[in-house]
Amino acid sequence: MKQRIITAIIFGAVLLPVIIYGGMPIIILAYLLASIALYELLKMRNLSLFSIPGIISLLLLWIFLLPKEFQSILDDLNYTKIEVALFGVLLFLTYTVAAKNKFNFDDVAFSIMSTLYVGIGFYYFMETRFADQGLTYLFFALFLIWATDSGAYFIGKAMGKKKLWPEISPNKTVEGSIGGVVCALAVAALFILFTDIDESMLGLLVITAILSVFGQIGDLVESALKRHYNVKDSGNILPGHGGILDRFDSLLFVLPLLHFFHLL
Repeated sequence: MKQRIITAIIFGAVLLPVIIYGGMPIIILAYLLASIALYELLKMRNLSLFSIPGIISLLLLWIFLLPKEFQSILDDLNYTKIEVALFGVLLFLTYTVAAKNKFNFDDVAFSIMSTLYVGIGFYYFMETRFADQGLTYLFFALFLIWATDSGAYFIGKAMGKKKLWPEISPNKTVEGSIGGVVCALAVAALFILFTDIDESMLGLLVITAILSVFGQIGDLVESALKRHYNVKDSGNILPGHGGILDRFDSLLFVLPLLHFFHLL
């Protein structure tokens, strides 16, 4: 626990000033975190980032992450992100032949899904910050996830009896999950009262409940991945916490949904 607290303080001390400042530093941060997350995912399947398919994945990720303000780079070349992604798929499939199926169709699918999974989440990490009221909503997402995780842990520990999804995450309980949603709703109420979020109380509470549930699903998705590939943590870059994916799994689900629900 002591190691987890120390790591959280140091990581927060680095992360928070960048989030508050925004601009180019947050773009650099998003690219760095996304690249590490992609490395962690590929490593689960014993694929190296420093290989031909790994480099293709990384380049696709970097292009996919391009913020709207830099979209002109692709526009000047007369390409869209979708067209670049399709070209990447062709490169992957070509490599299955060159590698004589040592890199196979399943590896292609995993590489593409990994790039999209990480890329979508961290793209919206940047776009959330750059939006009007973006800083407020980014902190809202962070506090919502923190409240959900903490509420689920402590309420589950105190009252949990019915297992939520034992095949994926044996320690999570239904009672803890509900408690996490309740704690997230409390955070939403505080944001309505004390920040400039321009939403009705009822509307934000409904959306918060949905976001809290999807944040927990994001956590379960990463747990399912780790269980399938028989790894304890996605990485060890954050002592006591694991890897970048271990810390951002819920955020990768919540941030795109902020935009899907047109909060930004």
